[in-house]
Amino acid sequence: MKIRIKFSKYGTMKYIGHLDMMRFFQKAIRRAGIDVRYSEGFSPHQIMSFAAPLGVGMESRGEYMDIEVLSMDGTQEMKEALAQVMVEGVEILSVSILPDNAKNAMASVAAASYLLQKKSGDYPTQDLAGKLQAFLAQETIPYTKETKKSVVELNLKDGIYELAAVGDNAIRMMVNASSSGNIKPGMVMEAFCAFAGVDIPAKDYQIIKLETYADLGHKFVPLDAV
Repeated sequence: MKIRIKFSKYGTMKYIGHLDMMRFFQKAIRRAGIDVRYSEGFSPHQIMSFAAPLGVGMESRGEYMDIEVLSMDGTQEMKEALAQVMVEGVEILSVSILPDNAKNAMASVAAASYLLQKKSGDYPTQDLAGKLQAFLAQETIPYTKETKKSVVELNLKDGIYELAAVGDNAIRMMVNASSSGNIKPGMVMEAFCAFAGVDIPAKDYQIIKLETYADLGHKFVPLDAV
């Protein structure tokens, strides 16, 4: 039986990397007495997959992981059992049963929404909403992505689905988060700063992932609503 678990990550836990989060949940599942399925072979491991690694330092209200179980009492019972073994900074938000033919969480990711909250004060630009609108109205939004092996020229325009100001100290965006697109909120922010002629270091704002979405063809829906 395939199970999808939605959880939030905040506080000091935002500094815990993806591999350590995997180990944390493996231990938590054992402590909670979940009848999880293990892989076969010489070195069995829990069958588990995460929707997408969350960057260190980012908070999230919409993280997802899939597991397989051999048996269970019910989704509410599993949620309560997991909640009892969580630490401060991780909260179980929902537990749902997936159809047998459902794609795993990682393969389902199409988009993600974020809030970029200024840690103190307002964003140093007049008419933040108007500048964001003008930024998104550009025909192309060029961005240079540098890796250890290459330099890639990207056009962020098609991968930004929503971009708006929330007051004067926060920006909300929804971007392509699929494996083929995978636009990071920091990339959009860097391009916007260049466009607006302002300098906003990454350390000056907190990135909070609000939700992770699948694409049903006609609309984006949260992964726990697939």
